[in-house]
Amino acid sequence: MPERRTVALVTLGCARNEVDSEELAGRLAADGWELVEDASDADVAVVNTCGFVEAAKKDSVDALLEANDLKDHGRTQAVVAVGCMAERYGKELADALPEADGVLGFDDYADISNRLQTILSGGSVEAHTPRDRRKLLPLSPVERQSAAAEIALPGHGAGLTEAPEDLPEGIAPVSGPRAPLRRRLDTSPVASVKLASGCDRRCSFCAIPSFRGSFVSRRPSDVLGETRWLAEQGVKEIMLVSENNTSYGKDLGDIRLLETLLPELAAVDGIERVRVSYLQPAEMRPGLIDVLTSTDKVAPYFDLSFQHSAPAVLRSMRRFGDTDRFLELLDTIRGKAPQAGARSNFIVGFPGETEEDFAELERFITHARLDAIGVFGYSDEDGTEAATYENKLDQETVDERLAHLSRLAEELTAQRAEERLGETLEVLVESVGDEDGEEAAVGRAAHQAPETDGQVVFTSGEGLAVGRMVRAKVVGTEGVDLVAEYLPDAFEEAGR
Repeated sequence: MPERRTVALVTLGCARNEVDSEELAGRLAADGWELVEDASDADVAVVNTCGFVEAAKKDSVDALLEANDLKDHGRTQAVVAVGCMAERYGKELADALPEADGVLGFDDYADISNRLQTILSGGSVEAHTPRDRRKLLPLSPVERQSAAAEIALPGHGAGLTEAPEDLPEGIAPVSGPRAPLRRRLDTSPVASVKLASGCDRRCSFCAIPSFRGSFVSRRPSDVLGETRWLAEQGVKEIMLVSENNTSYGKDLGDIRLLETLLPELAAVDGIERVRVSYLQPAEMRPGLIDVLTSTDKVAPYFDLSFQHSAPAVLRSMRRFGDTDRFLELLDTIRGKAPQAGARSNFIVGFPGETEEDFAELERFITHARLDAIGVFGYSDEDGTEAATYENKLDQETVDERLAHLSRLAEELTAQRAEERLGETLEVLVESVGDEDGEEAAVGRAAHQAPETDGQVVFTSGEGLAVGRMVRAKVVGTEGVDLVAEYLPDAFEEAGR
C-alpha cells in the first residue's frame, strides 16, 4: 500500500450531495487517505455526480471528462464517479463513459476506501447495477427503521457499527450505530445536516425516489449529535436538508417531530441559526409554521416546493393545491412573521399546460412576493410517468414560456428586495475581502439560503469577521441582493 494516498472530492448538485461528499471524506480520512482540494493534486479524483435533470447530468459528465484530462497533465491516476447519476445509471454510465475508471453506487460507500485502493492499484471494480431503491424498504413507514439498518443510506452511517479507534482530528465521531463519519471540506460558517433520505411522494416528473429510495428519517439524537460536532468545528448556521423535510418523523411514529427537534437544535451552544429547506406546501401544518416563525435562532424561511399553481397541471404532476390556497398559505406565514423569506421553483411547459394554465401561474407568481424564484423548462426524465404523457408542448413553446417567466421572476424578486429597504436584518458574515481597494464583506440574512438565494453586501467590512452574526440595516438593492450598513454593538450587548 502506498505511503501517501491522496483523494479529491468534486461535488455537483444539491446540498444533500455536499453532505454525502463530507461523509465519504470522513470515511476516507479515517482510513488514512489524505484529502486535497485540487483534483490535479490527487491520486484519485472522485466526482459526486447529480442525476436530477438533463443539464445537471451534462455537468456531471463534463466534470468527469475534465478530471480525466488531468491523467495526462497532473498527479491524477484514476477518476471515479459516485452520487446520484452513478446510482441511477450504473453500468450504462460506465459503458457510455469509459474515461471513468469506476462507477460506484450507494452500496459501495461503506467500503469506499477499499474500492478506491483497488482502482488505484490497477484493479477493476464492477460497475454498480441500478435498481429501484423504493423496493428495498417496507411500504409502511413505521416498519422502515429496523429494515433500513440493512441497506445503504448515505448520511445515515450505514456500514459503521462503532467508531474506528484513534480518529484523525476533524472527523466526526460516531455517536451511535447509524451516525456517519464526516470530514468538512471547507471552512464555511454554514453546513448542511441531513434530516432524512428518500421520498414517498410520486410526482410524475421526478425520478429521485427511484434512486434515492423511500423516505427514512434520521433519529433526532443523531441529528443533534452531528449539529454539536459541527458547532465545535466553528459552524454557526446549519441547514436541514432532505428530499422532503415536512415528512420528518412519520417513520418514527411522530409526524410533528420536527417541531420538537428545531428548538433543541437552536439551543446547541455555538449555533446562531437553524434553517429548514425543502418543504412541501401540501404537508405544511399550523404547528410547524408556528415553530418556524417564532423560535429564537430558527430562520423564518420557507423553501416551498410549489412547482406550478394551475390545478389541472398540478393534478397531472400528481401534486395538490392551487393559486388561492398557495397565496393563503403565504399570507398565513407573513401574518405571523412579516419579514419571513419564501422561495420556490416552477416548471413551465409541462405536458398539457394550456395558455390559461400558464396565465394562472403568472398570476400566482405576481402576487406571491417570493424572495427567490427558480424557473425550469419541462423535459422528459427517464423512468417518470410524465415521460409517457401525450399532449407534449413543442420545444419552441416551452422555451418561450421559460424565457417569459424567467424575466418576470427576475423583475418580481428585484421588487421584493426593494420592499426590504429600511429593514433591520440579522446577517451571518460569510466573507470579508478586499474589493477595488476597499474592504468588503458579504453575508446572508434569514431569508437567504446558501447558493440558491441572494446575499447581503455590506457598505463596509470594517469591524466584521467571518462567522459573526450581526445586525444590519438595508440601504439599497442590486437585483435580489441587498446592500446594508452594519449596526455595531447590537449583538455585542446581547452576548452574541
